[in-house]
Amino acid sequence: MKNLLKILVYVKTYWLYALLNVIFNIFSVLFSLASFALFIPVLQMLFQTTKAPTDVPPLDIFNFDSLKENFYYAINNWISRYGEMEVLMYIVILILVLYFLRNLFRYLAMFYLAWVRNGVVRDLRNNIFDKVLILPLSYYSEQKKGDIIARMTSDVQEVEWSIMSSLEMLFRDPIAILTYLITLLIISPSLTLFVLILLPVSGYLIGQIGKSLKRTSVKGQRKLGFLLSIIEETLGGLRIIKAFNAIGHSNENFKKHNQEYTKLMVKLYRKRDLASPLSEFLAASVLVVVLWFGGRLVLSPENPLDAAIFITYLGIFSQVIPPAKSITTAIYNVQKGAASVERIHQVLDAPELIVEKPDAVSKKDFRESIVYDQVSFAYEKEMVLKDINLTIEKGKTIALVGPSGGGKSTLVDLLPRFYDCLIGEIRIDGIPVKDLKIDDLRGMMGIVTQDTILFNDSIYGNITLGMKNVKREDVVKAAKVANAHEFIDQLENGYDTNIGDRGLKLSGGQRQRLSIARAVLKNPPIMILDEATSSLDTESERLVQEALLNLMKNRTSVVIAHRLSTIKHADEIIVVKDGKIVERGTHDLLHKANGMYRKLHDLQTFA
Repeated sequence: MKNLLKILVYVKTYWLYALLNVIFNIFSVLFSLASFALFIPVLQMLFQTTKAPTDVPPLDIFNFDSLKENFYYAINNWISRYGEMEVLMYIVILILVLYFLRNLFRYLAMFYLAWVRNGVVRDLRNNIFDKVLILPLSYYSEQKKGDIIARMTSDVQEVEWSIMSSLEMLFRDPIAILTYLITLLIISPSLTLFVLILLPVSGYLIGQIGKSLKRTSVKGQRKLGFLLSIIEETLGGLRIIKAFNAIGHSNENFKKHNQEYTKLMVKLYRKRDLASPLSEFLAASVLVVVLWFGGRLVLSPENPLDAAIFITYLGIFSQVIPPAKSITTAIYNVQKGAASVERIHQVLDAPELIVEKPDAVSKKDFRESIVYDQVSFAYEKEMVLKDINLTIEKGKTIALVGPSGGGKSTLVDLLPRFYDCLIGEIRIDGIPVKDLKIDDLRGMMGIVTQDTILFNDSIYGNITLGMKNVKREDVVKAAKVANAHEFIDQLENGYDTNIGDRGLKLSGGQRQRLSIARAVLKNPPIMILDEATSSLDTESERLVQEALLNLMKNRTSVVIAHRLSTIKHADEIIVVKDGKIVERGTHDLLHKANGMYRKLHDLQTFA
């Protein structure tokens, strides 16, 4: 029930449509009852079992007998005026009209519910995608990408199929059942009370199977997420799989987990499919008992129940069975979808570790310096950075070098708040980065990484990522600064050429120059370059290095480099090892010091 409420919270936005649905459902049920009420005089005329009152009886709208007597009196007047055959024809036509109105209002109820169903699913998709964009990078280091994709796709789809498809039942059928039961209670209190004793037993049996269904559904959704993770990892690593002849191993691994998922889903569908036959059998059992008990009342010498009324009672009671069966199906669907709701809310409820303060300062420019003040950081328990003190003056180029795993990338990731430091603080122009608006903070920075991130879009779309109303001539200028215009101009569609998934239609050097063009177009005062040339061939490296030098002109730059030849002219070189700054100075000073930097430099020179 808690999981259903989590979804129904989204219905608040569509309260008017939901209200119209409820209103039209009430009208549908009332017209259904009215059509059944008209069957009573028809049956009694056919059976000739009731004598209508000759005088107008007193009217009491809260008394069933009073309503019945007045109804019979009106029918008798019609018969005496028009004759039985003509009245019968009018009643039959009226019943047909009432059935038409019943189904018209039922359609109108579903018509307005369509917006509720689809709107809630749309909002759920929007919210989970928005949350995925906001969550810190540390969240994804602990999660499988395929499982997150499963939550955004198959789990949301499961909510749409299981819960949202049941909304109409959950909105309409309780109203119908309650109205029918009140009517049945008015017609025969003793018979209805007998029925109400039997219904909880049916509900209990159905509820127990529903709980078991939810447990199996949780396992199924979890296994599907694992399957999608395998698929995602396989697609990303096809080159290695083929190179190491691991196709057979990968295939067997997938088949094994796919078989486990299939077994779970067979078990799940068998339990779910039990809902309809079980509810139908229980409903038929109750109907048989009602027929037996009601038949005794009709056949008893006292005859407390008229035969025509009992037949109508059975007709109305039969109308309780479909909505009761629908509610049973809805309960099963909700239980099945509850597992997906839980998985979705594990993402939606995940803590946003990188939070913008309500009174965050807006800052668009960089004027003086960046200061790391006794900064320490740990991903889990082990400290990655320890007591870092560093000042980066405006216009200076700072290079970070050192062994892999020393903490260089983490050091620069703290600046745009991809992570927050545990101890100490980072300040820009004297303002802690935690006090700045996140969009403004990141807006002051351009980032070029070793792993070039491009999207399945045109070259123009990739260069202008995140920017609006950009002139094409500005894009061309940025591409020229990045040494990218020449190869772009040679492509068949130029800047409108689609570069494929992750830009795989381009070479490594071309992709890197596009990412530099993107940074140039953004024109940020602070540049972060994370090993931007380490994976390139000599010719590509020369072009990219030239583009980087153009990019770094008149900007504050933080450069992470493995190839020390590219940072000899940096204003200051920082050597980072085991999360600490062990050396700092210019290239000449560090080379003469004969320390860690000299060792790294000599190794590369020798190589």
